[in-house]
Amino acid sequence: MTEDYDNMTVAELKVQLKEAGLPVSGKKADLVSRLSDAGNAPVEETVVEEAVVEEAVAEEATVTEEDENWDDEEDWDKDVAEVHVAKQKPVLDDATKAALALRAEQKKATPSFRRTEWFRYKRLARSGWRAPHGMDNKQRKNLKYRSSLVRVGHGKVSAAHGLHPSGFREVMVQNSGDLEEIDPETEAARVGGTVGRRKCGHIYSRADELGIRVLNRRRDV
Repeated sequence: MTEDYDNMTVAELKVQLKEAGLPVSGKKADLVSRLSDAGNAPVEETVVEEAVVEEAVAEEATVTEEDENWDDEEDWDKDVAEVHVAKQKPVLDDATKAALALRAEQKKATPSFRRTEWFRYKRLARSGWRAPHGMDNKQRKNLKYRSSLVRVGHGKVSAAHGLHPSGFREVMVQNSGDLEEIDPETEAARVGGTVGRRKCGHIYSRADELGIRVLNRRRDV
């Protein structure tokens, strides 16, 4: 048997090892010796496999008995169950709702405004809009192959100006004390970017007590 393995290629040896459930790493000599050792002790592997199968069957039978004796009222761990908390909704009048819906429809037709030469430099592609300057600037001349310019005609509905897509008016928050001045029905909190994780936890806890929605709530806090 060893001579047959010596005549095989490494790829063929690895196929044999995979079928036998053995590791396929190492040099050709290691693969040959591994297959030879496996071929010399087939009885032990069979005994081990039968023992593993019997153990798995016994565990499955135990789990089945536990499932039959399951009691939803007594055995359910309420602390482990995840509780879904619905996000707060703003109190809006019909005119504001219509303005938000109209602004959302207009936004679909608004082009993406890019800086001059944004395709040439990464730092320009990552930055926001800047008005083009220069006598010969192609974008300022509004040539057709350049990106769109910001114009008055791209403005949105004034009644929805400054409102979050959810309908809330955003209020910047730096600590839990700033939440006391927020109206939960019409305003939502946005935590400052420089606020640390520990202070964010205090802000989130206080916001939940007051029923205030946090727009940029972090999941890792």
